[in-house]
Amino acid sequence: MRTLLTALLAFAAGVLLMLWLSGHPALPSIANQPAPSIAPATASTSSAPNETSSTEANADNGDDWPNAGPTPEQVLYAQPRMIRDALAQLTPRVAGKPNLYLLTFAGDAGEDVFRNEAEYAAQLFGKRFGATAHSLVLENNPASLATHPLASWSNLEAALDGLGKVMQPDQDILLLYVTSHGSEDHTLLVDMDPLPLDQIGAPDLAGILANHRFKWKVVVVNACYSGGFVPPLHGPGTLVLTAARADRSSFGCGSDSDITYFGKAWLVDALNRTPDFVEAFKQASGEISQWEQKDKLTASEPQIDIGSGIADQLALWRKGFTPGPAVAFKPAAPAPASTTVIAQ
Repeated sequence: MRTLLTALLAFAAGVLLMLWLSGHPALPSIANQPAPSIAPATASTSSAPNETSSTEANADNGDDWPNAGPTPEQVLYAQPRMIRDALAQLTPRVAGKPNLYLLTFAGDAGEDVFRNEAEYAAQLFGKRFGATAHSLVLENNPASLATHPLASWSNLEAALDGLGKVMQPDQDILLLYVTSHGSEDHTLLVDMDPLPLDQIGAPDLAGILANHRFKWKVVVVNACYSGGFVPPLHGPGTLVLTAARADRSSFGCGSDSDITYFGKAWLVDALNRTPDFVEAFKQASGEISQWEQKDKLTASEPQIDIGSGIADQLALWRKGFTPGPAVAFKPAAPAPASTTVIAQ
């Protein structure tokens, strides 16, 4: 009797389930859903970049991987070769005078603004500051997975290792330009979703640089709360510039911006007027303050820390070239289709 009742109940449940399913659409298959498209940054139309702060923009993080292109495994596998190739493509060192080596690090793939700054900085230094300026770009962006090494902890270490082998330690200057979102605990966002990339905090960056004995260095941290990087980076032979105080946001990132406030003020505006990094910082700070007052924003208060000796070494470097004409800023172009596949 129990067996018969169980069979009848099971049959009734099956009928009810079939009736319910007939009135509801089938659930979509996740495997058949297209990946989200990557919208290009909207061109800025005002004199100041968009005022979205890193804290606000960071709330809109999604899957950054492009629909067409190399797979995550192919990208990771290619990194050692891409670092070697980038180092091999450095312009030759000019003998008999200080040279400057720019290493840009665009940490967040979710917004083109960071890629724009990293690539523009390389163009600016190469065209305006002569043969004694050399550049290497690390960046996370869906459009450049096959053309630039990733901005990751491992690649930063590898790039610094390689630069240490070509630079003259007593003469040459390292300039590390970092641009990304920053958090209140002074950690940089390092993201190329879905790759598992380590985040870099202020003590981490100081430790990475301490492991690479560059006598002369300039470290620029363009991120919210970046003033928190000053204490661990402070030291002789080191110039530290940050986009904000340790407890303040900086502005200008976001998907509708092409460049940050600090990037526009220091890179595009000031360095196209003067090759002096400290003077450029003073000019940029004043310009940023005007933009923030106009937009009724809490002042970011960019920070500067000048270690002993670095100002004189930078002055010696500047004597080795005549600055070229100003370099116009343009957002980075989308990667051509032929560069979406990584050579093996």
